[in-house]
Amino acid sequence: MSYVIDYINENEFRKLERALKKYNMPAFKKLAFEYYPNLREGNFIGNIILSDNNITKYELKLPNEKEFGYVHGDVNLIYTVYEKEKVVMLEEITPKDFWLESTEKKDELRSYKGVMLSK
Repeated sequence: MSYVIDYINENEFRKLERALKKYNMPAFKKLAFEYYPNLREGNFIGNIILSDNNITKYELKLPNEKEFGYVHGDVNLIYTVYEKEKVVMLEEITPKDFWLESTEKKDELRSYKGVMLSK
């Protein structure tokens, strides 16, 4: 039972993924090499936020470096599963404002001892 991974807004989600890869590599590796294949196979992980008929919305906490978590909070993937259509719809990676802020600037975010600093 293979599921198709799709995006609500692919351009924005790809920006979020690139920022995650740049600033939190352990979370990106886990997402790309473990969680995405599990989602394609139908193994849905994370906390259920909303469940209605054949639609279920999940929030999956990604692994985080301790210092990054103290400063910016938990990194979560929010996705929705449509059982009937066999589609996993990727919605966003939170904290969304931090990830988008880091991609919109021409210069890179400054860091102190591996922790990114934003205004």
